[in-house]
Amino acid sequence: MGNSQPENTSGLLFLTDEQLRKGIEAMFFAYRGFTADPDRILAERSYGRAHHRALHFIQRSPGTTVNNLLSTLGVTKQSLNRVLRTLIQDGLVLNEVGVQDKRQRHLSLTVDGSEFEQNLSNAQSDRMRAAYRQAGPDAVQGFRSVLEAMMDPELKKHYESFSKGQRL
Repeated sequence: MGNSQPENTSGLLFLTDEQLRKGIEAMFFAYRGFTADPDRILAERSYGRAHHRALHFIQRSPGTTVNNLLSTLGVTKQSLNRVLRTLIQDGLVLNEVGVQDKRQRHLSLTVDGSEFEQNLSNAQSDRMRAAYRQAGPDAVQGFRSVLEAMMDPELKKHYESFSKGQRL
């Protein structure tokens, strides 16, 4: 199996350890590139990636509750509260009391928050669009299939709800 190409026998894919290592390394370096542009934008406000993730998922599901966001992000309540406090104080996120359940807090982006989130998304969309164009349509579908296959079942449920445009 020293062959650098995967062997396909009866629909099964056989990968060498070296091919798997190259895939892992490609993911590490691609992630660095994928986050580099938004990291520069975030740094201007002394924000980090946690702020970006919160803004992204609030934008994708306006009115989501704090508990839903906690579940989506998989972070501690303390960590999320620290991030949300900053975003609320800076006028990027609204935190409104629930109409039906006063204990719930519903999150949405302000106009400034939407603009800031759009800048972050545009930076990543531009990089992803260029990579997709270079790789071609078959690679785009293959890449998405690989990412989806790597997701834990619970996280895949979150992903699928966003892919279908459902609110959490």
